[in-house]
Amino acid sequence: MTGADDFDAALRQEAQRWLTVRTNDGQTPISSDELLDFSIDGNPFRLMDAQRGIRKPRQLTSALSIRTVYSADADSRPYADEVGSDGLLRYKWRGDDPNHAENRALREAMRQGVPLIWFFGIAQGVYKPIYPIYLLWEEPEHQQFVIDPDVARGIVSPGDTVEEHVRRYILRETRHRLHQPVFRATVLRAYEKRCAVCALRHEQLLDAAHIIPDREEAGIAAVRNGLALCKIHHAAYDCLVLGIRPDLVVEIRADLLEEIDGPMLEHGLKGRHGQALMALPRIRAERPDRDLLEERYAAFRAAG
Repeated sequence: MTGADDFDAALRQEAQRWLTVRTNDGQTPISSDELLDFSIDGNPFRLMDAQRGIRKPRQLTSALSIRTVYSADADSRPYADEVGSDGLLRYKWRGDDPNHAENRALREAMRQGVPLIWFFGIAQGVYKPIYPIYLLWEEPEHQQFVIDPDVARGIVSPGDTVEEHVRRYILRETRHRLHQPVFRATVLRAYEKRCAVCALRHEQLLDAAHIIPDREEAGIAAVRNGLALCKIHHAAYDCLVLGIRPDLVVEIRADLLEEIDGPMLEHGLKGRHGQALMALPRIRAERPDRDLLEERYAAFRAAG
């Protein structure tokens, strides 16, 4: 192994270790400014390119990281248009030239089988790092690479017909390793770490809830299909005990309003009936989508 190979391996390992510490084991997003704090061997080192989607340092022979910028208007899962029939993710070339330097850098990372970092935008200049990810193969006809968040290596090969149980496994693990962390970070950031129903601020007690569940076609992983909810209100929302009208007013199922129980039912649920949401994103494009709320509210009404 050459000195350059040693540095490459050490850099990738140290970068992932540093990100784990700085993001509290993935719980806290990181800003582009904070990323400038990283150094190796006492020297500052950029982990993410400030202008480009692909970071290929001059000291390395292949790419180190890729980046997806945040858009509040996204109307699909972060990777919805990039999932193949095998359940794996895709990442587009830079431009349409296969020999562009950044595409060559990704191709070399694929050839070497080295781990990369995916900086997924959850706000302007704020990212959720996903790592390690690997490039499995290239699809030149679609101008893209196949990405694996360390799930499918050794399980699938290019051109294979993937059995349904394998595809379900890949999708489930990818959702766990990429979709859920990105969705949670995006929603909690938009709601300023407050429960939409009761304004509870303790992050450990908050979830990112889907208005329409992600297993359904309309269950997009965009912030407008999300609500920051404390665990009790999330559970109540999921089981249709609690509903949210399209005008952002809370309702509690009629039979529970007749029950007599302890303070949680009395104040935590019944007390919110007919009340407006207490926390909403400041950015209008990040607020709950009225059509999605209406669809879910119809299910709540039917359950009652």
